[in-house]
Amino acid sequence: MIGIVMTTVLSFLLFLALSIIVYVKNRMRRKKIMKTTVGVLVFGIIVMFFIVYAFMPTITVPNMLILNVIVAVLFVPLVYGGAKVPVQYQTMHRSLSGIVILGVAVAVIGVFIYSILALQDSYDSISKSEEEEARPLNEENTPISVAPESARNKVQKAMSVVPNTQFYDLGKLQAQQIDGEIAYVAPVEFSSFWRYLRGKETEGYFTITATNINAQPEFVQSKMRYTNSSFFNHNVQRVVYGKHPDYIQSGDAQIEVDDEGKPWYVQTIYKPLLFSNRPDMNNIRVAIVDPVSGGVETYDSANAPDFVEGSVSSELAAIENEYFGKYVNGWLNSLFGKKDVKIPNESGTESSVTPIFNEAGEMFYFTDMASPKENIDSALGYTLINARTGALTYYNGQQNQGIMDSKGAVQIVNKQYPEKNWTGTMPVLYNVDGHPTWIVNVLDPNGLFKQYAYIKAADSDFAVFGDTAKQTLNAYRLQIAQDPSSVEGSQGVDLTEKSGTINRVLVTSTDSRQSVQFLLEGETTIYTVNTSKAPLSIFLKEGDQVDMQARIRDNGTATVEEMKIQGVN
Repeated sequence: MIGIVMTTVLSFLLFLALSIIVYVKNRMRRKKIMKTTVGVLVFGIIVMFFIVYAFMPTITVPNMLILNVIVAVLFVPLVYGGAKVPVQYQTMHRSLSGIVILGVAVAVIGVFIYSILALQDSYDSISKSEEEEARPLNEENTPISVAPESARNKVQKAMSVVPNTQFYDLGKLQAQQIDGEIAYVAPVEFSSFWRYLRGKETEGYFTITATNINAQPEFVQSKMRYTNSSFFNHNVQRVVYGKHPDYIQSGDAQIEVDDEGKPWYVQTIYKPLLFSNRPDMNNIRVAIVDPVSGGVETYDSANAPDFVEGSVSSELAAIENEYFGKYVNGWLNSLFGKKDVKIPNESGTESSVTPIFNEAGEMFYFTDMASPKENIDSALGYTLINARTGALTYYNGQQNQGIMDSKGAVQIVNKQYPEKNWTGTMPVLYNVDGHPTWIVNVLDPNGLFKQYAYIKAADSDFAVFGDTAKQTLNAYRLQIAQDPSSVEGSQGVDLTEKSGTINRVLVTSTDSRQSVQFLLEGETTIYTVNTSKAPLSIFLKEGDQVDMQARIRDNGTATVEEMKIQGVN
């Protein structure tokens, strides 16, 4: 409430200045002017209090200038009319009130111009770094999540378990790690104003595992009075505004659960650059609201409690991507020369970004970057933004150049099953054994999960579909091993000396390649050798003795780099 009162009072500074000028210049009507001004001021403050209460404008220089202009335009004429002050038309620079108005107009223009120039300062405030490529995907801990659309569909079907279901809708899904497992958390929210008046409290929240396509949602009963859908002083955004009216709130508050299962509303806030509303990425904070008591605790984003995964909202991450890509060489360059400009794609699941988790359980926002030139569907690289610190890492190594972007990967999936109307969603670029690979969820029209798609980012014809992440990954790796163009396919796997007797042989031929697959006696590892590397391998037969150097993986496949066949070479 203090923040609302403060904002209301600050919006009347120009009104007071002009009213004082009217009072000073009209000696014969001062009593009437004073009485009218006080009356208009009281009336105006009441009106503006409700306006500020409803819209919660942040206390920043641009916002206060606009509010002061609006208040002056609305209420100063009431002072002139109520006190019957004659209006004298003079050249603006010869009138004191004209000089004040001119000064305010210049200030508004100046703030507008500075806001454009501040784009470069906002870009400079981003903590950023560049790396050649991401680490290879870990097969034992693949951070592949179920698309939020699919998870939301399941939770919607489970809403009947909520007491007084008719009062509620499902709130925003938030990815989070709970007890070492990645899950989606979604609060139950009021469906309307009247439901809020009747219910007063929501019933709790849902959780559903984000890495198991067969997982079912679980409802956790936990009464919450302060929520996003509550009204008046029980609204989370209004609670945060009351404590931090000078901070801009980024997106809606999201729910996160602590180690004891207690839900909290987490709201990202940031201090804008002086004289503008542009974000200062060095001044990101997070307000954590107790949904039972309404208490607010505020932290620097990196120092939030450990249970908070997303100190930085997806909305702010999207802004950070935009500024990083467009304003690398300033605002004018983003319009004309466009040197080094990169445009973030909008294929993400939340505000054009996609939350993912690494092996350490840290959450990042993924976005691929494309060229500003039209009809170019190749990616320039991709960014990962740390969801707690806001630090941005840009991956633009040689392997990531010339690959298709996320829109191209989704289009490949969409064209695969046109008769079923299955579509691709949540495309994420991973490094699989040295190959940039798009991993896409395939959903039916009802949002139900159907398949995973692994698409080689450098070859639109190289796509593998499967029912589970691990099954599809193994099939994809096996197909890569058979591709003679995949010279880097075994990156990160050491060479091993191997010898044995051939047990089974299979020759695979296509228009572009020929490879030989075989088993050794007493083993189940599938060895693959390209005839371009070992031409005599085409003559392999059962019983042959071989000596070779191979890269053997844990998934039961191996790529042969060198091979000698006894009696043949």
